[in-house]
Amino acid sequence: MNVIVGYDGSDYSMQALDWAMDEAELRKLPLTVVHAWQWPYGEADEEAKSHLRKAADHVLWHGAECARHAGSVGKVETDLYEGSAVERLVTLSEQAELVVVGSRGMGGLPLAVLGSVATQVATLASCPVVVVRGAGPLPSPAHPGPVVVTEMEEAVLEFAFKEASQQRLPLLTLAPLPENWRGRYPDVPAKAGTEVPQNASLLVAGRPRHGHLGRLADALLREARCPVAVVPLSREVTP
Repeated sequence: MNVIVGYDGSDYSMQALDWAMDEAELRKLPLTVVHAWQWPYGEADEEAKSHLRKAADHVLWHGAECARHAGSVGKVETDLYEGSAVERLVTLSEQAELVVVGSRGMGGLPLAVLGSVATQVATLASCPVVVVRGAGPLPSPAHPGPVVVTEMEEAVLEFAFKEASQQRLPLLTLAPLPENWRGRYPDVPAKAGTEVPQNASLLVAGRPRHGHLGRLADALLREARCPVAVVPLSREVTP
């Protein structure tokens, strides 16, 4: 198992890389930095494509070097792929503990555009996906807000409590916490509320089934002001 991050050199992917580095360090897992590239002009000989491949390799090298020298991740691996970023990230998700992506890429398209990489990966991945919204370095607030649970599904609660425990954050549920969950994570202060606070550190939602994001997760990905985790409600391997 490892943590996977999609990286294309954009400010948005830098934020995703920051988040993924923290996840890999906290989970004590290897980090795999993934960059996908495609020749966009139809047929071409290998010599012409080699220039684009070299540029893609440099982008990937930069992301990996940032991860190696800016954090304490034990092992950083790279994956350069010729083809669709969605296809590669979804395939790698089958053997991953977590996939992290930015809300936009080099194309600058907003997340609300149907078919964005972030939306498709969150819809199709076999493991939880964190979509980190915004560009540039991740802010480090003096008083970070809670991990917010939007639904009381077992997989969602397990992911949210684990995140809150690792990051030493409180947990807020938008419905009463089931009795069988009280006391499972004694190090995590948990309470129920009715609204998402402005300083929420992470929103966690479930994905009903493979290929179907669900209305709640879809709305959060489009409108949330903080990172959003989309958790499959059952572990599914991509068909």
